[in-house]
Amino acid sequence: MTDARIRIDIDGAIATLTVARPEKLNAFDIDMLKALSVACDTVEADAGVRVVILTGEGKAFSAGGDIKAWGAMNPNEFGHHWVRFGHRVFERLATLRMPVIAAMNGHALGGGLELAAAADIRVAESQIRIGLPETSLGMVPGWSGTQRLVRRFGAQVVRRMVLGGEMFSAEEARALGLVDAVVETGTVLFAAREQAERIVRRGPAALEICKLMIASANGEDNGTAVEALGSILAAKTGDMKEGVAAFTGKRPAEFKGEW
Repeated sequence: MTDARIRIDIDGAIATLTVARPEKLNAFDIDMLKALSVACDTVEADAGVRVVILTGEGKAFSAGGDIKAWGAMNPNEFGHHWVRFGHRVFERLATLRMPVIAAMNGHALGGGLELAAAADIRVAESQIRIGLPETSLGMVPGWSGTQRLVRRFGAQVVRRMVLGGEMFSAEEARALGLVDAVVETGTVLFAAREQAERIVRRGPAALEICKLMIASANGEDNGTAVEALGSILAAKTGDMKEGVAAFTGKRPAEFKGEW
């Protein structure tokens, strides 16, 4: 599915994903979630893409979920078609094979902060504010705000946002580890691009493996990380090549244990 509100621009080894619904502060509806999932598949399948920059168009990074998209849903629809689906899409983004940089050009609230948290590195402009205001609407963060954010940033800072309703400035967020760098207004894409160009100069295989290893150490889907690493290793062995050749040739395999 394509949607003009999720834009993909590929320049050499760097892909930029832009959430482009500025009139709604880049708030998501179902079609945008679907398009983000497709965009993740697109950049993952492009062997030339080595790093992804994620940003918003206009004054906001993202205001999260559009209340008009989910406010009238019954509990079953809300839980399954909105929360669980959005969770899967953000997990898809978080587990891309290449590093992802969130270029936070504006406020990141609720699902917008959860979106930024799915990136590996966050660069924020100095004017932005971030928070998780869901409890003020009688709801809970549903796109991993109480899960990924706790693992990556610590439980207490999430408590302050979710239970205490605190919102943080960019500098406060940097001091708390929620963002990695703060830059002047209007310069975040330039700063993210500089970071991306540094990443591109590093070994792509090493980066992918390190991303999996760090995720595993942080308790983020250990099973997937371990099996992905094991599968990559097995695929490079002489034994796997021999096994495939033997199956194709309808003959017994002659394994030699070659790594």
